[in-house]
Amino acid sequence: MTNATRIPLFAVLLVGLLSLPSAASAQGRPPIADEIAKAYGFDSWGQVEAIRYTFTLDAGKLKLHRSWVWEPKADRITYDGPDKDGKPVKVTYVRAQLASQNAFVKEVVDPGFFNDQYWVLFPFHMVWDTGATITDAGMQKLPLGKGKATKVVVQYPSDGGFTPGDTWGLFVGKDHRIQELAFKHGGAAKPGVVLATWEKYKKAGPVLVSTFHRGKADGHPFTESVSNVAVKLVGSETWMEAK
Repeated sequence: MTNATRIPLFAVLLVGLLSLPSAASAQGRPPIADEIAKAYGFDSWGQVEAIRYTFTLDAGKLKLHRSWVWEPKADRITYDGPDKDGKPVKVTYVRAQLASQNAFVKEVVDPGFFNDQYWVLFPFHMVWDTGATITDAGMQKLPLGKGKATKVVVQYPSDGGFTPGDTWGLFVGKDHRIQELAFKHGGAAKPGVVLATWEKYKKAGPVLVSTFHRGKADGHPFTESVSNVAVKLVGSETWMEAK
C-alpha cells in the first residue's frame, strides 16, 4: 500500500498498516498469536454483521469523543462525532469508494476509524495484518504494573500505512488476554512511546473487548474508554450489548 500522510493527532497513535480482514495462513506466526486472537473471539468473527462502539480520549488538553458503526462484510463505516469545526456530523462511507469522499473523510475520519478500531480489535490484526512480523519474546516484566507476563512483539514493515515501522509489545496473561501494551512509533510521529493498560473486559456476542485503557504517552498521562459496545450477528436485527 502507498504511504499516507502522518496525522498529527495524539488520538491517531496506534495505526499500523491499513489492512482489511482477509484469509491468512498461520505460517510464520508463533502459535501464541492465533491463541490470542481466538481468546478475543476471532473464530466467530465471520458471524458478525456489524460492530459499534464509542471511543473517548482524555489526554489533558486533548479530549475526543466519537462513535462508530463498522459493517465488515460491506466494509461500510459510519462516523458520528465532531467535524473540523467541532460541530456534530454523521458520515457513512464505503472504504472501496474512499477516493470519492471529501478531504475531511479521507484525512480525519478514515484515519480516526483505524486508530480506534485498533484499540478495539487489535488481537484480530495479529492475523489480518500478514505483513507484520510477530515474535514470542517470553516472560518479561510488565512496563506499568507489577509482575510478569508473556511479551509478544508485533513489528510492522518500514513502508506502507500511516506509521510505518511501528512496534507493539503486548504483555499477555495465561488466559491470552492482553494486560498491558508498550507501543513505539517507527518514525517521527508523536507521541513516540505509549504505555497502556488493557482493562475492564466485556463480551459483546462472541467478541471480547477491553473497554478501558490508562497509561502514558511520552510520559504524559491519558485515559481511553470504549463504551456502547455491541455487535449484530448475520441474520439478526438485534444488537447484542457488551456485558
